[in-house]
Amino acid sequence: MRKLLTIISIALLIIILCIYCNDKDSSKQDKTIKNIVNTDTTTFIPPTIDEIIEKGVPKNNKKNEDSVIYETSNYSVIKGVISPGQAIGQILGKYNISNTDIYKLEQASKNIFDLKNIQSGKTYNVICSKDSNSAAKCFIYQKSKIEYVVFDFRDTIIVKMGEKEVVTKTNIINGTINQGGGLWYSISKKLGEEKAPALVDILANKIYAWSIDFVQLQAKDSFAIYFEEKYVDNKCVGIGKVFAASFTHKGKTINAFRFKENEKFVDYFDSSGNNLRSAFLMSPVDFARVSSGFGHRKHPISGKWKKHNGVDYAAKTGTPVMTTANGTITFCGWKGGYGKCLIVKHNDKYTTLYAHLSKYKKGLSKGSYVTQGDVIGYVGSTGYSTGPHLHYEFMVNGKHVDPFKQTLPPSLPLKKENTEAFNKIRDKYTNILVNFVK
Repeated sequence: MRKLLTIISIALLIIILCIYCNDKDSSKQDKTIKNIVNTDTTTFIPPTIDEIIEKGVPKNNKKNEDSVIYETSNYSVIKGVISPGQAIGQILGKYNISNTDIYKLEQASKNIFDLKNIQSGKTYNVICSKDSNSAAKCFIYQKSKIEYVVFDFRDTIIVKMGEKEVVTKTNIINGTINQGGGLWYSISKKLGEEKAPALVDILANKIYAWSIDFVQLQAKDSFAIYFEEKYVDNKCVGIGKVFAASFTHKGKTINAFRFKENEKFVDYFDSSGNNLRSAFLMSPVDFARVSSGFGHRKHPISGKWKKHNGVDYAAKTGTPVMTTANGTITFCGWKGGYGKCLIVKHNDKYTTLYAHLSKYKKGLSKGSYVTQGDVIGYVGSTGYSTGPHLHYEFMVNGKHVDPFKQTLPPSLPLKKENTEAFNKIRDKYTNILVNFVK
């Protein structure tokens, strides 16, 4: 009897355990099912058209043969590129925008954006409805990497400018010029080929344009630069401020510190507070090779030996030519063997001449006032010339001189009342550069 009771008790215990385990498994299955249901019922709310305009197309976009990069049940986003000679009316006509609305768009664009200024190679997005009409609701023209123009057709036709959010980051690089290399090559090795041109342009044309001829760089020249980079959607879109730079050329180090003491522009000063800006640029052409210097030479056309009253810069046709200092144009036209020529009088003492131009900067004529660094024309081969180059003459009191041998007048030095503020900035930037190089 006792043995029978023991067997029955064990059997009951096994039955209870089985029931408990089944209930636990059922509970897990119910939770799993609920989770699946909850996951399946989670809905993604697509962005509105205004959100697309302000924040861009979501990253989980798609691409297909129709150039549709994103779509919802209400609209689709189509990406395109402006073709050479293509007008905005031609583009919008493909998306069912009538000639009447294009005329209204032209009226709405006045004083905001000239529709004729759309450029080939620039990208655009068209947001179209998904109804039977498939008309454009918005046309977004990417004016630059930061700026865009919105042409809104949803209600009243509206045209407005917009800017993408820009994130600014600081960066420091240093390097050495290698044999056979140049500044662009050395900087591109540090930053990449896309960022290098903008930084080289600032160094060569805004900071050291008056103190270093970058065509004459030598192996073992070195540099260190503290500057800003601008980013949009985690992509670098340009170089911002260059706070400080240190450049060693031919054994001489020239430090440059950004300091603004004039409301209209920013200058760079050396460690002693001397303005690096000179009254004249070192060269009227960026990174051009001197093909013929000042002095006696055998003329390439006549074959006779005669004095060469200027400096020739070899450059491709169409290369921009800059005025080397502020002044007034006293001659603009054809001048015999000089071909198309410009003469700029800077003051009673200094005059410069620019010859063999292919064309002049639009809008310039005799009497026009130009400022240092302004583009006044473009390299050509007009007049007595064997190939494209710029002939540049420098005159002091009406006498031709070698521009490379002149002690040119400097800009105004740092104002005494700004000395303390400048010293603080100089010391701050110097510590940043020195600690980085170490």
